[in-house]
Amino acid sequence: MGRENYLFAQTDWRSVEEHQKRSIQSEIDGIDGNRLLNTSVEDLCDYFEQKYRIDIPVLHEDRIVADQHEMQIDVSQDPVRYIRDRSRSFHVPGTLVEITVPFAGDAEAFRIEPTTYTSAPPRGDVRNNSLVLSVAGTNLEPRQVRSQIDRTLGEVRQYLGWLWANADGFNRQIRQIARERIEWRRNKLLADQNLVAGIGFPLKERADASRTFTAPEVRRRITPTMPPASTASYRPEPILSSEDYEHILSVMTNMALVMERSPSAFVAIDEEALRSHFLVQLNGHYEGQATGETFNYEGKTDILVRANGKNIFIAECKYWGGPKKLSDTIDQLLGYACWRDTKTAIVIFNRNKNFSQVLDAIPGVVKVHPNFKRELNQTGESRFCYVLAHRDDPNREMILTVLAFDVPQATKT
Repeated sequence: MGRENYLFAQTDWRSVEEHQKRSIQSEIDGIDGNRLLNTSVEDLCDYFEQKYRIDIPVLHEDRIVADQHEMQIDVSQDPVRYIRDRSRSFHVPGTLVEITVPFAGDAEAFRIEPTTYTSAPPRGDVRNNSLVLSVAGTNLEPRQVRSQIDRTLGEVRQYLGWLWANADGFNRQIRQIARERIEWRRNKLLADQNLVAGIGFPLKERADASRTFTAPEVRRRITPTMPPASTASYRPEPILSSEDYEHILSVMTNMALVMERSPSAFVAIDEEALRSHFLVQLNGHYEGQATGETFNYEGKTDILVRANGKNIFIAECKYWGGPKKLSDTIDQLLGYACWRDTKTAIVIFNRNKNFSQVLDAIPGVVKVHPNFKRELNQTGESRFCYVLAHRDDPNREMILTVLAFDVPQATKT
């Protein structure tokens, strides 16, 4: 067999890793600017993580099959045979045994030399999603063939283990590599927009600007696709800072703790009256630009903050009424959230129910909601934080924090 039959010997791991990193950065740099600004950073990271990760093959040895057929064997270099002219091929009838081992993973990985390797890598052929190991000879014996196959399989497993250690380290970095490049380019695009806006002339729309983006084909079993997004001109939108969001949540938490500690003072109030108590506390901390009230309400129970005609904070105060009521409240919030970076909260009060069961039920309700995208870090036993997609545009996201409090029914004296 020639050198082309060696596995793990066509390219080294370092070259593969550097090529993948450069490809990630190059693809990000090539995305239409408005599309990049209009697409969720996390969704883009998901896309690059799926596309550029390297899945080291896993052998399905329980599904090995064997085959054999006749072939002509060149014995010109067999030292135990008398061959007059060893410079020329001399063929005799023989047998070729092929062992086919199915695998799951990236077939291209069998071409990569890991950072740890031996001077004599195993030999074999990759055909579609199967590894084929061959034994050829003129007088093959079953024990001899099995021994050679077992030895080669052992060498393949060893190389795959070395390669897995390399790939695992890289796969863990992909998301951060993509995020850093995305954020760098987004910041540059916004800075460029601000530069031109500062000159004082209207921006010129480019007639040749790409309106779509098609990801190049990648050799994978399932090809990830770029998250859908508009390439319309990006317009910065009003957002509520994370610091203000956390402060608002702390004010609401403190108010809820008052209710926990003095349930008799709130025993008769309904959800609408409950909202009014929170409005008083919140407006005691914040001053509106025109009305003197930053926090107000529309509809029956929502508390909201508006900027430039858009909601940037929405909250609902509810007594626990079961999983369906929580799901309906999420739907209600999604109806109000009409752009990116909306920050929302649901404050749940539990009265004379098993509070542990309520806490156990909340994650299950949110995670099965069709607009659920991912869970954020939970900072308390009764505080849950999630990212949800807008119902009409998956690239527009809202942060939902669910705060749960146990307010027992006041006892009568």
